[in-house]
Amino acid sequence: MTPAVAVILGLSVATIVLLLVAFFTTTRQDRNGHAPETSGETPSPQVKAAPLPAPTAGRVGIDYPDPRTIKVGDTIECQGVRSRVLGGLYLSWQGKQWTEYLLDDGTRRYQWLSIEMREGTATGEPPHLEVLLWTPVPAEGMIPAKATLSVEGVDFFPVDRGTAAFRGEGVTSMPERGLLDFADYRAADGRLLSFERLQGQGWTSSYAQPLAPGTISIESKG
Repeated sequence: MTPAVAVILGLSVATIVLLLVAFFTTTRQDRNGHAPETSGETPSPQVKAAPLPAPTAGRVGIDYPDPRTIKVGDTIECQGVRSRVLGGLYLSWQGKQWTEYLLDDGTRRYQWLSIEMREGTATGEPPHLEVLLWTPVPAEGMIPAKATLSVEGVDFFPVDRGTAAFRGEGVTSMPERGLLDFADYRAADGRLLSFERLQGQGWTSSYAQPLAPGTISIESKG
């Protein structure tokens, strides 16, 4: 075999080897789903959906009345019911302060309206105004325990417990000043259960759920 023939055969073998390598490489890429684009078009970049705008929160005192401006003697409308504010309790406990107003809707059904500025529960969450309308329920001799309570088939978990100092104004059936024991519970559906007692007396209990902003309208006394 002449050197020229040997060179030609060597080049032919090398060419065949390169073709086989290219064939197997392409086949492997196709199985892995990484085959190159064949359309010749440049793929468009993935566009992320724009985030939904945050809900616009109403402004207390501008978009709706500020419940903190309620005074004893005012008439308010809450959930379609007009009530007279007979009296108020101004309470404090461990640096927290809140107000409870006794309401009379004219049918001898008395309810308490509590108003408190609460800190945000999550990091970065701003404080929010919590307004609760409390409806008395029979305590049936129940004593608030430090564990979960089951009332009418609903489990309530302990939230806060302590003794608050209070100052009364108007008609409240309470002394002008004193100490009030309380125990608050919350159910998974957001319903609240609270026990209160004037020291030395028996427990009373009430249910409540938070009121939405703008639920209350205020008619100041003349």
